[in-house]
Amino acid sequence: MPTLSVNKKPKLLFFVTEDWYFCSHRLPLGIGAREAGYDVAVVTRVNRHGSIIEAAGLRLIQLPLSRGGKNPLTEWRSLLALYRILRRERPDILHNVAMKPVLYGSLAARLARTPHIVNALAGLGHIFADRKRAGGLRAFVKLAFRWLLKGHTRVIVQNPDDLRLLLDVGAINPDQATLIRGSGVNLALFPQQAEPGGTPIVMLAARLLWDKGIREFVEAAKLLHKAGVSARCVVVGEPDSENHSSISAEQMTAWHDTGEIEWWGKRTDMPTVLAQSHIVCLPSYYGEGVPKILLEAASIGRPIVTTDMPGCREAVTEGDNGLLVPARDAGALAAALKMLLNDPTRRKDMGQRGRERAEQEFSEEHVVSQTLDIYRLLLDTAH
Repeated sequence: MPTLSVNKKPKLLFFVTEDWYFCSHRLPLGIGAREAGYDVAVVTRVNRHGSIIEAAGLRLIQLPLSRGGKNPLTEWRSLLALYRILRRERPDILHNVAMKPVLYGSLAARLARTPHIVNALAGLGHIFADRKRAGGLRAFVKLAFRWLLKGHTRVIVQNPDDLRLLLDVGAINPDQATLIRGSGVNLALFPQQAEPGGTPIVMLAARLLWDKGIREFVEAAKLLHKAGVSARCVVVGEPDSENHSSISAEQMTAWHDTGEIEWWGKRTDMPTVLAQSHIVCLPSYYGEGVPKILLEAASIGRPIVTTDMPGCREAVTEGDNGLLVPARDAGALAAALKMLLNDPTRRKDMGQRGRERAEQEFSEEHVVSQTLDIYRLLLDTAH
């Protein structure tokens, strides 16, 4: 990996809301930037993953910030604290990740006169996907984007649908944007593995949000069982108390107790968990970037059934490494799953193609290299 040819280490600050999210989606990039010669710090709310960030040789700066916070006084205090951090650290580049850090980080960076801003939108989330409930907030975000994203910033999007939307609403100029599909997958951590024996397992692993298609998955499981299809339908994940669309633990337990699905709760050993699957399913209509779980599924060689929605369809070519179904359609989802459950040979072929795509298009190394190119371009332009 090329390193910087400057005497003084440039300062790079990542701003994310949660330490766990940085570890799961951006830690390889932070390590790659450090190895390339940057002084890297992470500004985030610290919960249980701060020691992992520091063990990777990255500085950790605590900033209390709630993803779902709406109290104006609390939010103002968080924004002021971020501004003070930027004034103290004086980074050469501020890399904001996801919606709230992009909005808050861009505003604070303008006030602090941070020279370079990279805004990474990992999908546009429920604000743009939920056209009924989030109309007013969506209009506000569009206006904020038009003011905050234009100018001396670079914007990273994960799928072409999000790129077109941002261009259509006038939030960015074409020369500001870079398309980097997803946050990448560690091919060594998720090696290709043969299917296990036993009753086939269809696995949905995600934050437990209605918008992730959990209800449709449960309904599809009921249809499969009613049709006499032999399968175990498994949900892996935990509720997200800071998201309005979160499903309660009580609801998940109730579904589990009926026997239609199995709820395995939160798991941190995802390579081992995914290896137990035969099909990986994500019937999401959330407003994804490119779901990391789909890249991990492809890497271990599993066929994917997901929705024909922005972000999800970036990881799947219909009939090649998986199947695409309409959003919110439990019947179509059940039919696609039944097709693959009854055809082990096709599952194997799709899984092989998924691994090939992961190697060719979605490796962590590829994502890190593309992002470091953006940093270098910004710094080179400044000199």
